[in-house]
Amino acid sequence: MKSEASKRSRILILSTVAFTLMFAVWLMFGVLGVPIQRELGLTDVQLGWLGAAAILAGSLPRLLFGVLADVYGGRRMMTLLLLIAAVPTFLVSRATSYEELIVLALFFGMSGNSFTVGIAWNAAWFPKQQQGLALGVFGAGNVGASVTKLIFGLFGAMLLAAIPATGLFGGLLPGGWRFYPALYSVLLVSMAMAVWFLSPKPDHTPAKGRTYRSIMAPLKFARVWEYSLQYVVVFGAYVALSLTLPKFYVAVYGNELREAFGLAEGAEGATSVLRAASLLTTLFIFPASLLRPLGGWMSDKWGAGLVLCGVFATMLVSGVMLSFPFGLGVWMFTLLVFTLGCGMGIGKAATFKLIPEHFPRDVGAVGGLVGMLGALGGFVLPPTWAYLNQWTGTPQTTFAVLTGLTAISAGWLFVSWRMAAAPVSPVAEPVAEMAS
Repeated sequence: MKSEASKRSRILILSTVAFTLMFAVWLMFGVLGVPIQRELGLTDVQLGWLGAAAILAGSLPRLLFGVLADVYGGRRMMTLLLLIAAVPTFLVSRATSYEELIVLALFFGMSGNSFTVGIAWNAAWFPKQQQGLALGVFGAGNVGASVTKLIFGLFGAMLLAAIPATGLFGGLLPGGWRFYPALYSVLLVSMAMAVWFLSPKPDHTPAKGRTYRSIMAPLKFARVWEYSLQYVVVFGAYVALSLTLPKFYVAVYGNELREAFGLAEGAEGATSVLRAASLLTTLFIFPASLLRPLGGWMSDKWGAGLVLCGVFATMLVSGVMLSFPFGLGVWMFTLLVFTLGCGMGIGKAATFKLIPEHFPRDVGAVGGLVGMLGALGGFVLPPTWAYLNQWTGTPQTTFAVLTGLTAISAGWLFVSWRMAAAPVSPVAEPVAEMAS
């Protein structure tokens, strides 16, 4: 038992660190896109498509990678994803055109699929009574979205001063914004070696020997699609806001940030405002990531459905206040966005606690579909918000749309509870048995 606990701990640590790194790579255009836009003269539309391409590549194959993790093991698939992402990530530091960057985004964006691989890997090793906390700890790797923002916000000027524009080691390590993807590529290869050599062998492969038809069978149940909408609300919107909040802060609160932080005017001041916006965005990203273990523990203790009720209530209250264009100050806005992030962090864990609870032998397929549709929400929401904001002339439309989605998801949760004549587990378990 002690040996098994040690193996589970190693998997949790390795998968969480790998996911944190790959999540940072997946969303690195959220901050680096602005200096890239300035250097290459990209339009706002082109910049938006760079981020969207990476999100799409990390979303559509999630179902496939979740199934493959159950069939071949999380160790193999996590190592493979780390290596797949390393080469295009390095090449981003050498790119000189929009066309090169969008092609590379489609490849390094594959790192976003590490989530469903890690979920399936940990669910295969941890017992049911510990899965909520374990999956919550793993999912806290979403904090990787803050890594680039935090480094850029706190140490950007220092790094730019320390590394010449021509780079180091004969240009092998480039300067400016190109330093970040070059560094990430080295970290990805190092992490791949750590996962391969330090994770336990043999791996657990719960779907090995089963037909793909049987593995995909649970996807016809309405609950799977209910979880998917929940994950759009708590994760897809989180990804979308992680990408768009810095520009929202600059557009709506740029002058207030300049005054609050005593920032200069001109190009230098604009860069400083962006760094301040990136730092304030981390106040949304950190709770939306780091509270995930708390959400898992709460779901283990009180049940994921009850936790989700509290999450949706919190998100609805803060969302309604953020939706009205009545001139919230930057600090009140930040407080409400922080509250929204707290709800999302807890809600992400609660949603994924439901999957191994109701579909214990199909976590890869069900988690893959839920993760795929949730991540696609992160792809669809930013352009949807942009078009609606342009049409209404009100940036707060962003939060009105999110509040509407939250209300629909909360209503579906309530209706499914009322219509359930019996607990779901006895129904879902025979489904898993038939699928085998």
